[in-house]
Amino acid sequence: MTGLSARTAFFILFSVAFIWGAEFVLVDLAVAKVSTNLFNALRFALASLALLPLYFIKKEVIDADVLGRLFLAGFSLGFLLFIGFYAQTEGMRFTSVANAGFITGLSVPLVPVLAFLVFRQNASWNVWLGVVCATLGLYLLTVGDNLSFNQGDSLVLICAFAFAFHILLTDKFVTNLPIISLSIIQMAAVAIYSLIALVFTPEMINQETSSLSFNISILLDPIVLSGILVTGLLGSAYAYWAQSACQRHLEPAKVALIFATEPVFAFLSAWVFLGEILGFKGSLGALLILAAILVSELGHTLTDKNLFKNIRGQKPN
Repeated sequence: MTGLSARTAFFILFSVAFIWGAEFVLVDLAVAKVSTNLFNALRFALASLALLPLYFIKKEVIDADVLGRLFLAGFSLGFLLFIGFYAQTEGMRFTSVANAGFITGLSVPLVPVLAFLVFRQNASWNVWLGVVCATLGLYLLTVGDNLSFNQGDSLVLICAFAFAFHILLTDKFVTNLPIISLSIIQMAAVAIYSLIALVFTPEMINQETSSLSFNISILLDPIVLSGILVTGLLGSAYAYWAQSACQRHLEPAKVALIFATEPVFAFLSAWVFLGEILGFKGSLGALLILAAILVSELGHTLTDKNLFKNIRGQKPN
């Protein structure tokens, strides 16, 4: 995927946002039956294994001089994903879906803000305008007039920071590291961190029976099994491989704005499978998020001097 155009990368990441949003209801149902760390360990272990055939098909070469940096990058990114997914899922046990959706969406404005504070990278005007639109849209879509913080909100806020830093660090690591190998190590790292947390924390493995012991029958539950398969193969293996490859062609702030469409798809899946109604404010928020994506994606094109020269029949510089 090294020869991708920026436009193709945009649509690939848009499909990732769709998958993440569509799987939201399934994950919510699955973790009501099984512990967060067990679910994440199995999900990301499957994702890591699913990418191995691609590694052998592509015959990706790993130079000895990059091996250390590859594992450091993979386990660093994996740790951020572990923190993000654990905090988000656990936070959902104490707060509403609306609050969790908005606070997770704060990773959108956090990306350019953190990029400026940490790396002194400033985004273009259209990206900042998109950030404003996306933030307002996320607010209307998920919260409305009822934003209030509790224990769950604090956990999900940690998730937002973790996801924002993950986007930023992915941008730093993907430029000179093998994509498939980085994705495999990253997925395996999340599984390892989740297993360690499962062993050393007194977490209820079976949520329905409040049991600390593991029983294989938990994994045979249709909701849990389908949740692991869908999130492992599509929401993890495909999604983070695609993100690593596509971030060679898109700036981090744009990636964050594309991922801001995830709540739109989450609400659509909730409407289809759970009968939840979006309402006027939610519909307006969804439209604002889509507008933010268009502003971010098309802003450079609309202000490109060479474009206007081509339109007037002049030779570009």
